[in-house]
Amino acid sequence: MSHESHSQLAIHPVEDSADAPGRQQVMRRTRIAAIVVLVLLAAGGARTVVSRAANAKTLEAESARSSTTYVRATRVRSGGSAQKLELPGTLQGFVQAPVAARAGGYLKRWTKDIGSTVAKGDLLAEIETPELDQQLSQAMAARQQTAASVDLAKTTVDRWEALRQRDAVSQQELEERRSGYLQAKANLAAADANVERLRELQSFKRVVAPFAGVITRRNVDVGDLIDGSGKPLFLLSQTDPLRVYVNVPQSYAHLVRQGLAATVTQAEVRGRSFSGQVARTAAAIDTATRTMQVEVSLPNKDGALMPGAFVQVALNLPAGQGIAIPFNALLFRADGVSVASIDGDGSVRLRPVKLGRNYGDSVEILNGLQGNEQLVLNPSDSLAEGDKVQVVQDTRPAAAAGKATP
Repeated sequence: MSHESHSQLAIHPVEDSADAPGRQQVMRRTRIAAIVVLVLLAAGGARTVVSRAANAKTLEAESARSSTTYVRATRVRSGGSAQKLELPGTLQGFVQAPVAARAGGYLKRWTKDIGSTVAKGDLLAEIETPELDQQLSQAMAARQQTAASVDLAKTTVDRWEALRQRDAVSQQELEERRSGYLQAKANLAAADANVERLRELQSFKRVVAPFAGVITRRNVDVGDLIDGSGKPLFLLSQTDPLRVYVNVPQSYAHLVRQGLAATVTQAEVRGRSFSGQVARTAAAIDTATRTMQVEVSLPNKDGALMPGAFVQVALNLPAGQGIAIPFNALLFRADGVSVASIDGDGSVRLRPVKLGRNYGDSVEILNGLQGNEQLVLNPSDSLAEGDKVQVVQDTRPAAAAGKATP
């Protein structure tokens, strides 16, 4: 086709020789751009892979860290420590007795009132006994009559013995006179005894203190009728020393012995404690209350304590031989009470235990632990057998030993 034909058809002919270098340059630039894009894509992919690997490692570390449970733990030690058992008690006088009158009559006067400190033998009251005085006078007169009869019987026996020697009377008659004399002597002895009895009763007109102490009650006044029925006129208490009776639960009874130290406190006497000791024990358990009665002797030289006051008695019990653990190491679940011990590899082992005495913030373990185990403190409800835990150092100060409660 000629040039004119191309012109007529509006087709421009290709200039091969002039356009070839341009096409090659375009091709080269295209390849360079493709290579750059591929390099950038490869770099981005490598960066993504590296980032994902780093994130995976971080996630794995965080997962391992979050799956580790951090706990506080304590080491079990066999053999308990000394403990105090606090029990309520009531102070009583070491000797406390109602003072009554043996003689009947009317109260003439009283010399000691409530709160009075008396010594043994001090006069407390006097009683007028007109009837008793008359009975004594009558008994003394009867005694004199009987004494006269004895003298007459003695003279008669002497006379009849002389007559018997002359065989003027029979032996039977002499024996009768001797019998009469013996009866008269017996009557005189009975009269003497009656006089002494009435004199002893008359001595009870003076009501005296049987021991040293404090008058804590006066039940009579001047003019009151005293009928000798045993109605107490006064209540006398010895306030030094005092007695305190407490009931020790059965679980602690075997630890209480005579001579055991005790500390007594009274809420109204602040800042003071009083030292005593166990004087005696009942050595038997009351089947109704399952307790043992214990008597504590308490010196009270300054009179700071008063009989009848309510006090708290702390018995210093000796150390037991069992195992005691903190109360916050226990797990209470449906299958019973257990503890979470930690093995050497940090694994948790749930051990069922049997509880004994409650010491307040600690508890005695009767069965389930051998001693020297490491137990988790404040275990969570979600803690399970085989869980991995890590023990952290507890920087808080150790809690003080608690007091035993019945």
